[in-house]
Amino acid sequence: MIRIGNDWDGIVGGEQEKPYYKALRQFLKAEYSSVAVYPPAGEIFDALRFTPFENVKVVILGQDPYINYGEAHGMSFSVKHGARVPPSLKNIFKEINTDVGCKIPDNGYLLPWALQGVLLLNTVLTVRAGQSKSHAGRGWEQFTDHIIAALSLREKPIVFMLWGRDARAKAALVAPHHKVLEAPHPSPLARGGFFGCGHFSKANKFLEANGEKGIDWSVPDVLEC
Repeated sequence: MIRIGNDWDGIVGGEQEKPYYKALRQFLKAEYSSVAVYPPAGEIFDALRFTPFENVKVVILGQDPYINYGEAHGMSFSVKHGARVPPSLKNIFKEINTDVGCKIPDNGYLLPWALQGVLLLNTVLTVRAGQSKSHAGRGWEQFTDHIIAALSLREKPIVFMLWGRDARAKAALVAPHHKVLEAPHPSPLARGGFFGCGHFSKANKFLEANGEKGIDWSVPDVLEC
């Protein structure tokens, strides 16, 4: 059963009664009982848990969770303290440093962003260890499309950062009064073009123009926490 503990429950709760989600739940029960799956089951919905619907200012849309042990924890691109900073996140930090001047931190825990209203959402919320896209096509896409569509209906403007082909395909779900920022994926395996996108300063400029406080894109070093 989906239990987020905030206003997302009223938005996604009805999905659990739909056939696709019932099939997804049975699939996940089998997966978690037989193979290593990330993130831990109790952290699947952490992106929603830490960023309530009414607080969302920015959506950063990822593909699926990290595939290595100890990295994925339910928020796209983020890793907890103690985990190495993955290459995609290193590139994100480099772009932030160039774009808005924040220093590059010694960790990749993006909770400070989530608490300010940055929804760190993957299009697929679980993955088999070591197998990228292994849970694609099982129903998560329908679930996260519902989330994006619900946010799109909100009157208060939101910034959607869509990086890479899979994320950019979701632009059609977003109403025109929101801000859509598109760029290549930050992964070193992508063809490039992410650097210089300026999405972080552009997001804050849009938020401030609409009466919202911009995001502090800095991440504290571990010793500062």
